[in-house]
Amino acid sequence: MTLHLHDTATRTTAPLTPVREGAVSLYVCGPTTQGAPHLGHLRTFLAFDVLVRWLERSGLDVTHIRNVTDIDDKILVKSAEAGDQWWAWSLRFEREFQDVLDRIGNRRPSYEPRATGHVPEMIELMQRLVERGHAYADGNGSVYFDVASHPDYGALTRQSLEDMQDAGEEMEPGKRDRRDFALWKAARPTEPDTASWDTPFGRGRPGWHLECSAMSRKYLGETFDIHAGGLDLRFPHHENEQAQSHAAGYGFARRWMHSGVLTVDGLKMGKSLDNFVTAARALAEHPTPAVRLALVSGHYRATVEYNATAMAEAETVWERFRATAVRAAQRLGTHSLATVDADLAAVELPEGFVAAMDDDLTVPEALAVIHREQSALNTLLAAGGAAGPEEISGSLGRLRAMLDVLGLDPLGVQWGQDDGAAEGAHVALDALIAAQLAAREAARAQRDWARADALRDALSDAGIRIEDGADGARWTLENRD
Repeated sequence: MTLHLHDTATRTTAPLTPVREGAVSLYVCGPTTQGAPHLGHLRTFLAFDVLVRWLERSGLDVTHIRNVTDIDDKILVKSAEAGDQWWAWSLRFEREFQDVLDRIGNRRPSYEPRATGHVPEMIELMQRLVERGHAYADGNGSVYFDVASHPDYGALTRQSLEDMQDAGEEMEPGKRDRRDFALWKAARPTEPDTASWDTPFGRGRPGWHLECSAMSRKYLGETFDIHAGGLDLRFPHHENEQAQSHAAGYGFARRWMHSGVLTVDGLKMGKSLDNFVTAARALAEHPTPAVRLALVSGHYRATVEYNATAMAEAETVWERFRATAVRAAQRLGTHSLATVDADLAAVELPEGFVAAMDDDLTVPEALAVIHREQSALNTLLAAGGAAGPEEISGSLGRLRAMLDVLGLDPLGVQWGQDDGAAEGAHVALDALIAAQLAAREAARAQRDWARADALRDALSDAGIRIEDGADGARWTLENRD
C-alpha cells in the first residue's frame, strides 16, 4: 500500500496495512438522533465519505459501519418535552439525517446499525467486563466501568488517570470513582417503560460508549482497521470505547482518524453564540454541490471555516468546474449532462493527484491538480478544431474522475442532472444567448462594429463572458463575488 494515513493515537502518519489483504474495515461514529443535522455533522461525515471513495478508488473492498445512537438522555428529554414517543422522535431525525446526507452526495455505509437493535451484544460485553474485574454493578440496575482497573486508560488522548477530574458523567450514588463511566443506566421512574431492557444486573438502557464497542465487534470483528469520528469525540467517548474493548480482551481499532472542527465566522459553532447553522439552512441558502465543496476542500484534520466569503468562493469554483465539463461534453456531442459515456474507474489519474490523496488525503493539493486539469481542458476547448475529440475526452475524463473522488463529478448521476430545473434553465439561457451571438455575428459580417460591441457589452453587463474561438463564440458565467 502506498496510502499513508494519520493515526490520532500515535500522532504519526504511516502506511495503511489492512487486517485483511485487499479490504478495509471502517467504523465511523454516527449521529445521535436528538435533533436536526447541522454543518458540523456534514463536515465529519463528508470527510470520511472522501476516505471511503479514495479507498475504493485504490482498489480496496471497504466495509463501512456508521451507527445510529437512537436512545440517550437528550432524546428522552426532548421527546418528552415535545409530547412525542422517544422512538418516533429518534426515527424522525434519523430520516432527516439520511435525507440530507443523500442530498449532499454522501455514500450510504455498508451497514447502519441502531443502538437499540444491539442490546444482547451490549449485555454480553458488560458481563465479560464484570467477569474480568473491569466493571461493577451498583445493585440498582446501573453498571460502571472501573477506569482504575485498566492501566492503559487515557492512552488514546495521552492523559494520566491522576490528571483526570471525571469522565463527563454525573456522580451517581453507586459509583466507586467519579471518573468511572456508565456502561448501563438503571431505568428511571420518570422515563417510559419502552426505554429500558431487562439485564442480569437490572432493568435499564445503554450508556453512550458501550454501543460502539458492541456493534463494531459484531460487524467488523474483534480487531478492525480504522475507527473514525469528529475530533470532539476523542474524549471521553473514544477513550472509553477503547478502554472497555481492550479490557474485554479485544484488539479493537488499529488506527484512529479524527476530522477537524467547523467554525462559523471564526468561532466554534454553538447555539449560545447565535452562529448555529443547520444543514437544511445551508442547503437552502447555497447550491448543494457548493456546500459539499466548501466542506471537503480543506484537509480533513484541519479546521473548516464557514462564512459568506468561503461560500461565495465555493460557488464560483463549482460553477467553473460544471461549466467546463458541460462545454466539453457538448463539444463531444453529448447532450444529456448525466449520460456522458465514460468509465471513470478506468481513468488513469494524474500522478500529482494520486500522490496528494495517498499522503493522508491532502485534498488542497489534490484540488490544485484538478484546477490545472480544468485549465488545460479550457485551453483545448478554446483551440477549436486544433484540439481533437480524443484530447478533449481524455482531459474531461481525468477532470471528472478526480472530482468524483471528492464526490463532485459535474456530469455524474448526483450532480449531472442538476436537479432537472437547473439543466432546463441552462438550456433556455443557452438558446437566448445563442440568438444574441448570432445577431452579433451578423453585425460583424456587415462591419457594424458599434452594434456588435453593444451586443457583447449587454451580455457582459448580464454577467456573461464571451470567448471568440476558431469554431465560433462560446459563453460562460462570470465570477461576480
